Amino acid sequence: MSSPRLAPSTLGLIAVGVVAVSMSGPVMASLAVPALVISFWRNGLATLLLAPVAMVRRRAEIGGLSHAELGWIVASGVCLAVHFGTWVTSLSMTSVAASTAIVCLQIAWVAGWDRFNGVRLPARAVAGLVAAFVGVVVITGVDLSVSTRAVVGDLLALVGSVAVAAYTVIGGRARRTVSTTSYTFVCYGTAALLLMVASLVAGASLVGYDAHDWALIALVTLTSQLLGHSVFNHLLDRIRPVVVSLAILLEIPGAALLAAAFLGQVPPPGVFVGLALILAGMALVVVEGPDRTDEPAITDL
Repeated sequence: MSSPRLAPSTLGLIAVGVVAVSMSGPVMASLAVPALVISFWRNGLATLLLAPVAMVRRRAEIGGLSHAELGWIVASGVCLAVHFGTWVTSLSMTSVAASTAIVCLQIAWVAGWDRFNGVRLPARAVAGLVAAFVGVVVITGVDLSVSTRAVVGDLLALVGSVAVAAYTVIGGRARRTVSTTSYTFVCYGTAALLLMVASLVAGASLVGYDAHDWALIALVTLTSQLLGHSVFNHLLDRIRPVVVSLAILLEIPGAALLAAAFLGQVPPPGVFVGLALILAGMALVVVEGPDRTDEPAITDL
Protein backbone atom coordinates (compact mmCIF):
# COMPACT_ATOMS: atom_id res chain seq x y z
CA MET A 1 0.00 0.00 0.00
CA SER A 2 1.39 3.39 -0.95
CA SER A 3 1.91 6.07 1.67
CA PRO A 4 -0.71 8.85 1.77
CA ARG A 5 0.28 12.02 0.04
CA LEU A 6 1.13 15.01 2.18
CA ALA A 7 -1.45 17.79 2.15
CA PRO A 8 -0.39 21.07 0.46
CA SER A 9 -0.64 22.85 3.83
CA THR A 10 1.72 20.29 5.39
CA LEU A 11 4.20 20.66 2.53
CA GLY A 12 4.01 24.42 2.99
CA LEU A 13 4.79 24.12 6.70
CA ILE A 14 7.72 21.79 5.93
CA ALA A 15 9.10 24.38 3.49
CA VAL A 16 8.72 27.18 6.09
CA GLY A 17 10.44 25.06 8.74
CA VAL A 18 13.35 24.12 6.47
CA VAL A 19 13.96 27.71 5.37
CA ALA A 20 13.74 28.93 8.98
CA VAL A 21 16.31 26.49 10.37
CA SER A 22 18.55 26.84 7.31
CA MET A 23 18.91 30.57 8.04
CA SER A 24 20.48 29.90 11.42
CA GLY A 25 24.06 29.17 10.36
CA PRO A 26 24.45 31.84 7.65
CA VAL A 27 22.84 34.58 9.76
CA MET A 28 24.94 33.86 12.85
CA ALA A 29 28.12 33.54 10.78
CA SER A 30 27.55 37.04 9.40
CA LEU A 31 27.24 38.65 12.84
CA ALA A 32 30.06 40.77 14.25
CA VAL A 33 29.15 39.58 17.75
CA PRO A 34 30.98 36.99 19.91
CA ALA A 35 29.55 33.47 19.57
CA LEU A 36 28.66 33.12 23.25
CA VAL A 37 26.80 36.44 23.19
CA ILE A 38 24.83 35.43 20.09
CA SER A 39 23.92 32.17 21.81
CA PHE A 40 22.89 33.98 24.99
CA TRP A 41 20.61 36.46 23.25
CA ARG A 42 19.09 33.80 21.00
CA ASN A 43 17.99 31.79 24.02
CA GLY A 44 17.34 34.81 26.25
CA LEU A 45 15.04 36.56 23.79
CA ALA A 46 13.19 33.31 23.13
CA THR A 47 12.67 32.91 26.89
CA LEU A 48 11.32 36.47 27.15
CA LEU A 49 8.93 35.91 24.24
CA LEU A 50 7.66 32.70 25.84
CA ALA A 51 7.31 34.26 29.30
CA PRO A 52 3.83 35.81 28.91
CA VAL A 53 2.27 32.55 27.72
CA ALA A 54 4.20 30.48 30.26
CA MET A 55 3.26 32.72 33.18
CA VAL A 56 -0.40 33.03 32.20
CA ARG A 57 -1.25 29.57 30.90
CA ARG A 58 1.35 27.35 32.55
CA ARG A 59 2.17 29.02 35.86
CA ALA A 60 0.62 26.22 37.92
CA GLU A 61 2.41 23.54 35.92
CA ILE A 62 5.80 25.25 36.16
CA GLY A 63 5.36 25.86 39.89
CA GLY A 64 4.35 22.23 40.39
CA LEU A 65 7.25 20.62 38.53
CA SER A 66 8.68 17.71 40.52
CA HIS A 67 12.40 17.56 41.37
CA ALA A 68 12.83 14.84 38.74
CA GLU A 69 11.03 16.82 36.02
CA LEU A 70 12.96 19.98 36.82
CA GLY A 71 16.19 18.00 36.82
CA TRP A 72 15.53 16.61 33.34
CA ILE A 73 14.67 20.04 31.95
CA VAL A 74 17.70 21.75 33.51
CA ALA A 75 19.98 18.98 32.23
CA SER A 76 18.50 19.49 28.77
CA GLY A 77 19.15 23.23 29.06
CA VAL A 78 22.78 22.60 30.00
CA CYS A 79 23.23 20.44 26.90
CA LEU A 80 21.56 23.11 24.76
CA ALA A 81 23.97 25.74 26.13
CA VAL A 82 26.97 23.52 25.28
CA HIS A 83 25.53 22.93 21.81
CA PHE A 84 25.13 26.61 21.02
CA GLY A 85 28.40 27.61 22.65
CA THR A 86 30.41 25.17 20.53
CA TRP A 87 28.44 25.19 17.28
CA VAL A 88 28.07 28.97 16.96
CA THR A 89 31.80 29.33 17.69
CA SER A 90 32.55 26.82 14.92
CA LEU A 91 30.70 28.98 12.38
CA SER A 92 33.45 31.60 12.61
CA MET A 93 36.19 29.01 12.15
CA THR A 94 34.98 26.70 9.39
CA SER A 95 32.46 26.96 6.56
CA VAL A 96 28.74 27.14 7.31
CA ALA A 97 28.22 24.12 5.06
CA ALA A 98 30.73 21.95 6.95
CA SER A 99 29.60 23.10 10.39
CA THR A 100 25.90 22.55 9.66
CA ALA A 101 26.49 19.12 8.16
CA ILE A 102 28.60 17.96 11.09
CA VAL A 103 26.16 19.23 13.71
CA CYS A 104 23.38 17.32 11.93
CA LEU A 105 25.18 14.14 13.00
CA GLN A 106 22.99 14.43 16.09
CA ILE A 107 20.77 11.81 14.44
CA ALA A 108 23.70 9.38 14.46
CA TRP A 109 24.36 9.91 18.17
CA VAL A 110 20.68 9.42 19.00
CA ALA A 111 20.66 6.22 16.94
CA GLY A 112 23.79 5.10 18.79
CA TRP A 113 22.07 5.77 22.12
CA ASP A 114 19.13 3.65 20.98
CA ARG A 115 21.51 0.85 20.05
CA PHE A 116 23.21 1.10 23.45
CA ASN A 117 19.79 0.65 25.02
CA GLY A 118 19.15 -2.54 23.09
CA VAL A 119 17.35 -1.24 20.01
CA ARG A 120 18.46 -3.24 16.98
CA LEU A 121 19.53 -1.19 13.97
CA PRO A 122 19.01 -2.61 10.45
CA ALA A 123 22.14 -3.19 8.39
CA ARG A 124 21.28 -0.28 6.09
CA ALA A 125 20.99 2.08 9.05
CA VAL A 126 24.43 0.97 10.26
CA ALA A 127 25.76 1.53 6.74
CA GLY A 128 24.25 5.01 6.85
CA LEU A 129 26.06 5.77 10.11
CA VAL A 130 29.35 4.62 8.59
CA ALA A 131 28.79 6.74 5.47
CA ALA A 132 27.98 9.82 7.58
CA PHE A 133 31.11 9.46 9.70
CA VAL A 134 33.21 8.93 6.58
CA GLY A 135 31.71 12.20 5.34
CA VAL A 136 32.95 13.96 8.49
CA VAL A 137 36.43 12.51 7.95
CA VAL A 138 36.39 13.72 4.34
CA ILE A 139 35.35 17.25 5.35
CA THR A 140 37.92 17.39 8.14
CA GLY A 141 40.64 16.12 5.80
CA VAL A 142 39.79 18.77 3.23
CA ASP A 143 39.70 21.48 5.90
CA LEU A 144 43.11 20.35 7.17
CA SER A 145 44.49 21.44 3.82
CA VAL A 146 42.79 24.81 4.31
CA SER A 147 43.86 25.61 7.88
CA THR A 148 44.18 24.18 11.39
CA ARG A 149 41.56 26.71 12.44
CA ALA A 150 39.01 25.12 10.11
CA VAL A 151 39.71 21.68 11.61
CA VAL A 152 39.20 23.04 15.13
CA GLY A 153 35.90 24.49 13.88
CA ASP A 154 34.90 21.06 12.57
CA LEU A 155 35.73 19.48 15.95
CA LEU A 156 33.70 22.12 17.80
CA ALA A 157 30.76 21.37 15.50
CA LEU A 158 31.21 17.69 16.33
CA VAL A 159 31.01 18.47 20.06
CA GLY A 160 27.93 20.56 19.30
CA SER A 161 26.31 17.60 17.55
CA VAL A 162 26.87 15.36 20.59
CA ALA A 163 25.46 18.06 22.89
CA VAL A 164 22.33 18.60 20.81
CA ALA A 165 21.78 14.83 20.63
CA ALA A 166 21.91 14.69 24.43
CA TYR A 167 19.53 17.66 24.51
CA THR A 168 17.13 15.74 22.26
CA VAL A 169 17.26 12.50 24.27
CA ILE A 170 16.96 14.21 27.67
CA GLY A 171 14.31 16.60 26.39
CA GLY A 172 12.29 13.68 25.05
CA ARG A 173 12.27 12.21 28.55
CA ALA A 174 11.19 15.50 30.10
CA ARG A 175 8.46 16.07 27.51
CA ARG A 176 6.64 12.89 28.51
CA THR A 177 5.03 14.72 31.42
CA VAL A 178 5.68 18.42 30.72
CA SER A 179 3.96 20.61 28.13
CA THR A 180 5.86 22.23 25.26
CA THR A 181 5.58 25.75 26.67
CA SER A 182 6.72 24.85 30.18
CA TYR A 183 9.58 22.73 28.87
CA THR A 184 10.92 25.26 26.37
CA PHE A 185 10.54 28.19 28.79
CA VAL A 186 12.60 26.53 31.54
CA CYS A 187 15.04 24.88 29.12
CA TYR A 188 15.78 28.04 27.10
CA GLY A 189 16.00 30.03 30.33
CA THR A 190 18.56 27.62 31.76
CA ALA A 191 20.63 27.76 28.58
CA ALA A 192 20.44 31.56 28.49
CA LEU A 193 21.61 31.87 32.11
CA LEU A 194 24.60 29.57 31.54
CA LEU A 195 25.55 31.31 28.30
CA MET A 196 25.31 34.72 29.98
CA VAL A 197 27.73 33.58 32.70
CA ALA A 198 30.06 32.06 30.07
CA SER A 199 30.01 35.31 28.06
CA LEU A 200 30.88 37.42 31.10
CA VAL A 201 33.65 35.02 32.18
CA ALA A 202 35.08 35.20 28.67
CA GLY A 203 35.09 39.01 28.93
CA ALA A 204 32.51 39.51 26.16
CA SER A 205 30.09 42.43 26.34
CA LEU A 206 26.39 41.57 26.26
CA VAL A 207 25.44 44.96 24.79
CA GLY A 208 26.94 47.74 22.70
CA TYR A 209 26.40 46.32 19.22
CA ASP A 210 24.98 48.20 16.24
CA ALA A 211 21.40 48.11 15.01
CA HIS A 212 22.27 45.75 12.14
CA ASP A 213 23.60 43.10 14.53
CA TRP A 214 20.58 43.42 16.84
CA ALA A 215 18.28 43.01 13.84
CA LEU A 216 20.05 39.80 12.82
CA ILE A 217 19.93 38.44 16.38
CA ALA A 218 16.19 39.14 16.45
CA LEU A 219 15.81 37.51 13.03
CA VAL A 220 17.53 34.28 14.01
CA THR A 221 15.56 34.15 17.25
CA LEU A 222 12.19 34.57 15.53
CA THR A 223 12.98 32.26 12.60
CA SER A 224 15.28 29.42 13.64
CA GLN A 225 14.78 29.44 17.41
CA LEU A 226 11.00 29.90 17.56
CA LEU A 227 9.42 29.46 14.12
CA GLY A 228 11.56 26.61 12.76
CA HIS A 229 11.55 24.37 15.81
CA SER A 230 7.90 25.17 16.59
CA VAL A 231 6.83 24.20 13.08
CA PHE A 232 8.61 20.85 13.27
CA ASN A 233 7.18 20.16 16.74
CA HIS A 234 3.71 20.96 15.37
CA LEU A 235 4.22 18.66 12.38
CA LEU A 236 4.80 15.70 14.71
CA ASP A 237 1.04 15.67 15.20
CA ARG A 238 0.46 15.42 11.43
CA ILE A 239 3.18 13.24 9.94
CA ARG A 240 5.53 10.48 11.03
CA PRO A 241 8.69 11.47 12.91
CA VAL A 242 10.79 9.88 10.14
CA VAL A 243 9.41 12.43 7.64
CA VAL A 244 10.09 15.31 10.03
CA SER A 245 13.66 14.08 10.53
CA LEU A 246 14.21 13.86 6.78
CA ALA A 247 12.87 17.39 6.37
CA ILE A 248 15.27 18.71 9.01
CA LEU A 249 18.16 17.16 7.07
CA LEU A 250 17.36 19.59 4.25
CA GLU A 251 18.97 22.20 6.51
CA ILE A 252 22.36 20.93 5.28
CA PRO A 253 21.99 21.91 1.59
CA GLY A 254 19.76 24.85 2.56
CA ALA A 255 22.41 26.41 4.81
CA ALA A 256 25.13 25.72 2.22
CA LEU A 257 23.15 27.48 -0.52
CA LEU A 258 22.30 30.47 1.67
CA ALA A 259 25.93 30.80 2.80
CA ALA A 260 27.11 30.69 -0.81
CA ALA A 261 24.54 33.27 -1.91
CA PHE A 262 24.84 35.79 0.93
CA LEU A 263 28.29 35.19 2.43
CA GLY A 264 30.16 34.10 -0.69
CA GLN A 265 31.21 30.89 1.09
CA VAL A 266 31.85 28.29 -1.58
CA PRO A 267 33.71 25.40 0.10
CA PRO A 268 36.40 23.38 -1.72
CA PRO A 269 34.95 20.64 -4.00
CA GLY A 270 36.02 17.92 -1.57
CA VAL A 271 33.71 19.33 1.09
CA PHE A 272 30.71 18.67 -1.15
CA VAL A 273 31.69 14.99 -1.27
CA GLY A 274 31.60 14.92 2.53
CA LEU A 275 28.29 16.80 2.58
CA ALA A 276 26.75 14.26 0.20
CA LEU A 277 27.98 11.34 2.31
CA ILE A 278 26.58 12.85 5.52
CA LEU A 279 23.23 13.68 3.92
CA ALA A 280 22.86 10.26 2.30
CA GLY A 281 24.02 8.45 5.43
CA MET A 282 21.68 10.29 7.76
CA ALA A 283 18.78 9.76 5.35
CA LEU A 284 19.45 6.01 5.54
CA VAL A 285 19.54 6.13 9.34
CA VAL A 286 16.22 7.95 9.46
CA VAL A 287 14.45 5.79 6.88
CA GLU A 288 15.83 2.41 7.92
CA GLY A 289 16.07 3.01 11.67
CA PRO A 290 13.22 1.98 13.97
CA ASP A 291 10.39 4.41 14.63
CA ARG A 292 10.15 5.74 18.15
CA THR A 293 7.72 3.84 20.36
CA ASP A 294 8.31 5.73 23.59
CA GLU A 295 5.47 7.11 25.67
CA PRO A 296 4.09 10.05 23.70
CA ALA A 297 4.88 13.57 24.81
CA ILE A 298 2.32 16.17 25.79
CA THR A 299 1.79 18.16 22.60
CA ASP A 300 -0.49 20.98 23.74
CA LEU A 301 1.00 24.41 24.34
